[in-house]
Amino acid sequence: MPAYRSELLNVLDQRHYTHQITDAERLDFLASEQIVPGYVGFDPTASSLHVGSLVQIMLLRRLQQTGHKPIVVMGGGTGKIGDPSGRDESRQLMTDEVIAGNIASIRKVFERILTFAPEGEEGGPTDAVMVNNDEWLSGLGYLDLLRDVGPHFTVNRMLTFDSVKTRLDREQPLTFLEFNYMILQAYDFRELAQRYGCRLQMGGSDQWGNIVNGIELTRRTGGGELYGFTTPLLTTADGRKMGKTASGAVWLNEDMLPAYDFWQFWRNTDDRDVGRFLRLFTDIPLDEIARLETLEGAEINDAKIALANAVTEMVRGEDAAAKAEATARETFAGGAGDDLPVLAVGDGLSLPAALTAIGFTASNKEAKRKIAEGAVRLDDEVQSDPGLQLTVDEGAQRRLSLGRKKHGIVTR
Repeated sequence: MPAYRSELLNVLDQRHYTHQITDAERLDFLASEQIVPGYVGFDPTASSLHVGSLVQIMLLRRLQQTGHKPIVVMGGGTGKIGDPSGRDESRQLMTDEVIAGNIASIRKVFERILTFAPEGEEGGPTDAVMVNNDEWLSGLGYLDLLRDVGPHFTVNRMLTFDSVKTRLDREQPLTFLEFNYMILQAYDFRELAQRYGCRLQMGGSDQWGNIVNGIELTRRTGGGELYGFTTPLLTTADGRKMGKTASGAVWLNEDMLPAYDFWQFWRNTDDRDVGRFLRLFTDIPLDEIARLETLEGAEINDAKIALANAVTEMVRGEDAAAKAEATARETFAGGAGDDLPVLAVGDGLSLPAALTAIGFTASNKEAKRKIAEGAVRLDDEVQSDPGLQLTVDEGAQRRLSLGRKKHGIVTR
């Protein structure tokens, strides 16, 4: 029997998104009776979000799939300050031009994952909207903000939030600028409720305090009832933070990370994470996921390929997913793949010479420097010996990589 009466909370529960809900019973009733506009905030600190943000983007997708309205809030205003949540140091401040460029770039991914109204049209009740909180924050007068919002916050309580305590406990600076972030995020929730009828804020578990602040501020200033929903902190089975790899962030935008590397990230998922990631990051039906979870041994690779295909298709498009899978299949099954350069080494070639010959480095000197930096991999194993002779058996092939973006096939 379903745990909730609303499709929204049932889907979120069944796919393991649920960590905390401010008032589950009342939110459940509301979601079963009417369209609930809900938002997630994203800071445009780069021209792309990375995989660590994908679970929050999927919350918006689930919201829309169950008949509600997703609101994507880009922190053009708060991004000028920086969210201290989960950070040990201050963010670098950005100009308006950089922020605007980042938002335009980030929107491309959201347009694949969510349904927006066609450009120039008003849109329906469940069409997604993207807004920039700089629209209302930049016009705030400091004295007005202090008088309107300041009395509803106590420094005593703000000091108890994990995002603040962590920095203070480690005796790391927390600027007054950043300390104000939680006040502005609370203001955002109230403003979104007034402008868009937003009733729900969603986010990771580290945002719980900020979400509750917005609910309480709205209540104390005569607004309506608002709700909060958070997801668990997402880490991989080996304890690493989601979206981070040894070679860097796994970016969502194509211009930041090739589709093949994005596909490979999911294909290389730890066996223990496959079922969980299929629930969180794909639309594959739950009964099919249950079947895929039963696969063992070499067959678990079928589940990993299903995961890689589904996520890549959603984020990068159907063609990108098909091409990435074909390249992987050809790469490891005897062919080179259309996307990868091929280098024949004959009876052998030094590793620096191979890197230069395939076009990854401009000289053997640069190649040796990259090897010393740990940026060179052969068959996904980091290589540290610049004197290595690269050989390939007749009819076989090896995969040569520099960093996370350059990959090639080495043959005899």
